Amino acid sequence: MVKKLIILAGVLGVAAVIAKKVRSANEERALWHEATTAPDLR
Repeated sequence: MVKKLIILAGVLGVAAVIAKKVRSANEERALWHEATTAPDLR
C-alpha cells in the first residue's frame, strides 16, 4: 500500500513539473510574440 502511494506521489510530482514547464514555455512564446510584432497604432 505504501509503495503504491509513493509511486502515485512520484507520478503526480512529474506531472506537476511537466505542467510547469509547458506553462512557462507558453508564457515565453506569448512574450516573444508580443515583443516581435508591430504595435497597433490605430
